[in-house]
Amino acid sequence: MSQPGLPVIGHVLHQLAYAGAEVLAAALARQLEDQFHSVFLCLDGLGQLGEELEAEGFTVVQLGREPGIDLKVSKRIRQAVKDHGIDLLHAHQYTPFFYSAMSRRMRHTPPILFTEHGRHYPDQRKLKRVIANKVLWRQHDRATAVGRFVARALVANEGFPRTHVQVIYNGINPDQFMLPNPSQIRHQMRKELGLTEDQPIALQVARFHPVKSHATSIKAFSHVVEQLPNAVLLLAGDGQDKQLMQELARQLGISSQVRFLGVRTDIPQLMAAADVFVLSSLSEGISVTLLEAMAAGVPICTTDVGGNSEIVEHTVTGLLSPRQDAKALGSNLVQLLIDAPLRQKFVDASRRKLLAQFNQQQMHEGYTKLYQSMIH
Repeated sequence: MSQPGLPVIGHVLHQLAYAGAEVLAAALARQLEDQFHSVFLCLDGLGQLGEELEAEGFTVVQLGREPGIDLKVSKRIRQAVKDHGIDLLHAHQYTPFFYSAMSRRMRHTPPILFTEHGRHYPDQRKLKRVIANKVLWRQHDRATAVGRFVARALVANEGFPRTHVQVIYNGINPDQFMLPNPSQIRHQMRKELGLTEDQPIALQVARFHPVKSHATSIKAFSHVVEQLPNAVLLLAGDGQDKQLMQELARQLGISSQVRFLGVRTDIPQLMAAADVFVLSSLSEGISVTLLEAMAAGVPICTTDVGGNSEIVEHTVTGLLSPRQDAKALGSNLVQLLIDAPLRQKFVDASRRKLLAQFNQQQMHEGYTKLYQSMIH
């Protein structure tokens, strides 16, 4: 664990489940532990990732938020700051920022770094919230956005000062997805799933939440199987909409071609087995799963929403389709599933873009510089 005397970062999150913001926070804590000591403050429970971080020796504080605006949470954050000597609160998403800002007394310390990982849909400016943000924000606070789209929303819809908002792109370690002997892993994974070598396979990795719009990808796949009857859609993840999506697949008569795999810990291997990666979201920041697909060498079909077009350049590194346009997404899937040279073209271009723009080292360097400038 980190050495005594290091600056202390308090990561404030909803919970430590396996999702984009949480994985990023955990990676920061692990990779920068020789420079900063990290404490995790969870509004809404622990989560699997939280259990793993505790087992590694990190301190995880559960804040026990009640429904509605629970001002006791702010008092608990204030106490945690005192108990653990927190020098900087790093709030991931808006609600953690709100409670972190509410926790400060007149001294206005510690400073807050607010990282916005994505945006809700529809995304609208709300005057009450803009006014609240102006009251909560302090001159020494800063905000980061995971992409340009998200940064624009923080200024236009939240009213944060433009000069205090910085873009730090999400980044990943591509080595985790560049597997040795990918053809052998592809063969083994397809065998485990009961799939043949030549079956066209699309994969989506996302929690079953309305913003991910699994309905769009399932409807799109009903168009795919009209032309490719033996094609299969693999859906990895869990969540509130899972049963609804299973029922939709039944209604469309494609239950046998849509596989619900649940939460998986072997995503790199699943990606090795897939021909195309699909993401059908209504809104996205900078999707970590898209970056993982790029690293794994899986060409992408996704919706042209949020920061997706910052990752996927249409017809250069993948294919984009309009939000909730199942027919267009289905057409793109068919195009990629039947055209191996096009898939390889996108894979090569995607990997170059990933290494240049979305690597983990650049991301960690960006946060390190910001932490240092805010603490000292």
